[in-house]
Amino acid sequence: MLEKPFEQDVKELSYLNKYLLKYKYHIFFGLLFIIISNVFAIIPAQIVRRAINLVEENVSLFRAYEGFTLRDEIYRIFASSILVYGVSILVLALLKGLFTFFTRQTIIVMSRLVEFDLKNEVYQHYQVLPMSFYRRHNTGDMMARISEDVSRVRMYLGPAIMYGLNLATLFLMLIPYMFSVNATLTWYTLLPLPFLSISIYYVNNIINRKSEAIQRSLSALSTYVQEAFSGIRVLKSFVREQDSSNNFVKASDEYKDKSIDLERVNALFMPLIMALVGLSSVITVFVGGTEVIRGAISPGVIAEFIIYVNMLTWPVASLGWITSIVQRAAASQKRINEFLKEKNNIVSEDELKKEIEGNISFKDVSFVYPDSGIKALDNISFEVAAGQSIAIVGTTGSGKSTIANIIPRMYDVTKGEVLIDDVPIKDYDIHNLRTQIGYVPQDIFLFSDTIFDNIAFGTVQLSDEQVREAAYAADLKNTIEDFPEGFATRVGERGVTLSGGQKQRVSIARAIARDPKILILDDCLSAVDTKTENTILNSLKKIMKNRTTIIISHRVSSAKLADKIVVLDDGHIVEQGTNESLLATNGVYKELYDKQLQTEEAQESQAGSL
Repeated sequence: MLEKPFEQDVKELSYLNKYLLKYKYHIFFGLLFIIISNVFAIIPAQIVRRAINLVEENVSLFRAYEGFTLRDEIYRIFASSILVYGVSILVLALLKGLFTFFTRQTIIVMSRLVEFDLKNEVYQHYQVLPMSFYRRHNTGDMMARISEDVSRVRMYLGPAIMYGLNLATLFLMLIPYMFSVNATLTWYTLLPLPFLSISIYYVNNIINRKSEAIQRSLSALSTYVQEAFSGIRVLKSFVREQDSSNNFVKASDEYKDKSIDLERVNALFMPLIMALVGLSSVITVFVGGTEVIRGAISPGVIAEFIIYVNMLTWPVASLGWITSIVQRAAASQKRINEFLKEKNNIVSEDELKKEIEGNISFKDVSFVYPDSGIKALDNISFEVAAGQSIAIVGTTGSGKSTIANIIPRMYDVTKGEVLIDDVPIKDYDIHNLRTQIGYVPQDIFLFSDTIFDNIAFGTVQLSDEQVREAAYAADLKNTIEDFPEGFATRVGERGVTLSGGQKQRVSIARAIARDPKILILDDCLSAVDTKTENTILNSLKKIMKNRTTIIISHRVSSAKLADKIVVLDDGHIVEQGTNESLLATNGVYKELYDKQLQTEEAQESQAGSL
């Protein structure tokens, strides 16, 4: 039973073996530099032993020759020998520092390189995962895995491996030598060190638990502050500033209390180490003195062993720390592995690459969202010829946006078949297909960049003229001219400096700038008034020529521009036809048309009275 957690940790961390193999030379030279630096650390202790023994032997000799001229010669030889020992210790210390530097430049650098590779691997994997994955996981969790979890794994690959190798090599080099000098003194000297390692392990685990609690508290505090700043207009409107401040004080107090609690535990860390080191030194002096009296060792050996105790203190103490790091790294790598094991089920079957014309056919298509089990589409069929336009109309939740997601293969249908140019959509190379589709989503997202760069985002290379044409086609001319910096105006985070209608028009310009064969407008005019909507639609008439266009909207006014209209209700097609034919049938479409017409007339009447 005790082996299972260890085996699980090894299994999770084994994923990193490919990176360890990739950077094997870093590990090899790092180990070599560790061995060399330890050699330069051990030799000075032996020099100290010889120096003390030299002092002990020559002091009595020096006193014995008091009054003789030979005494000056003895002093000169004695002083020069001590000087040589001192210089040797200094040179060896410098060499140890140099090779310790080389050690960090190989192993720690290797951990940074693996961190870079692993972050790139996780990010690239995120890019290819389907939309269903992002519906199941929140952004904060994904950010934590690519930042905090990868950083914990790096601690295993860097400090843990480096200190682990240092501990192993130092023990293999030093312990046998210490036993060869005096086994009794060695046993007593090493006696407190296992207690030191175990104590550090438990204290470090407490520190880790409290640190994680502090991190959660800090995350909650940061989230609260971010929401308060983002919703400052709502806070001021409802006069809740004082309540917000009080809640912030409570969250800050919780963070403060946990931080102070952690510092109390941290305060035990160094005293614990120093106490056990001091105990080892006292034992070494006491037992060593006993051995000197027995004549088993020289006095210099006591000083040598005290140096060894101090040399072994941090490596042994780090054993508990390393164990904790490995456990945390294994837990983090397990979380990373869970994401890396996620498969993209949206793959091309034939990798077909060709220029499409734009014929779209839905044949008995049904779709159920895999994460929620909600049936969004139920056995729907329709066709739109290349260069024509079709409007998908319906109330909220009728399945309109699902159609918009299926055409560029954000999702695959549960049942039925979608064809483009009489070829199953699954046969197309996904990248090739999506580059020929212009998609304006319902939820507009703009990057914190300039208006120009947001419009040009969808295509690698666009001229200034192409960007301007797309912007003017989306009725952005007056808006851009009103900004002092024009196209160079920065839109802020998620386009915060623009109104809802302006953001939607920038998104439309971004879609049409890439000159797509198929243009999908997913309820993208919901944030503009009827007048602006008509202006944009009139501008789009030229863009829609010779281009298959899918207009998805809950507004009947947007559908009038289309050659064909499909009316959805609860995932079913209830009506199909042209604007005129559907109005003549007095069905669902006519009912929607009359309701929206009455709403617009009421709004215009109210505006006129004001």
